[in-house]
Amino acid sequence: SSTPPKPSPSASTTAASPATPPPTTSASPPPRACSPRSTLPIRLLERAAEERDARTSDAPAAVVFAPAPARQVSRCFSCRKRVGLTGFRCRCGDLFCGEHRYSDRHDCSYDYKATARAAIARANPVVRAAKIVRV
Repeated sequence: SSTPPKPSPSASTTAASPATPPPTTSASPPPRACSPRSTLPIRLLERAAEERDARTSDAPAAVVFAPAPARQVSRCFSCRKRVGLTGFRCRCGDLFCGEHRYSDRHDCSYDYKATARAAIARANPVVRAAKIVRV
């Protein structure tokens, strides 16, 4: 008469049924739906962060800010007028407006005559007949 009471069948099924799985930890492998290639960028980022941390721990913590590069405004070399997209680059290497684009309008340092002489010499080589050996 002292037998223990049996639990009700509904209580045993709820206790024995699996509950929601515990949350996964970061050490567990990724789900099967994820391919190993999808974690490659994450691994690369983690490795880069570790290398950066290693470098910064060895170096002093001084932060140096470089000044912002000044935007170069295109201006005529002779009159300093803004030329924008309509500027002309001369063979001397400078930028000029429409008025100073020709070499006679600005003090051009490029030697056009020497360049023309060299081009003519290359295009017209000297042709000489071979010497005739007399017997």
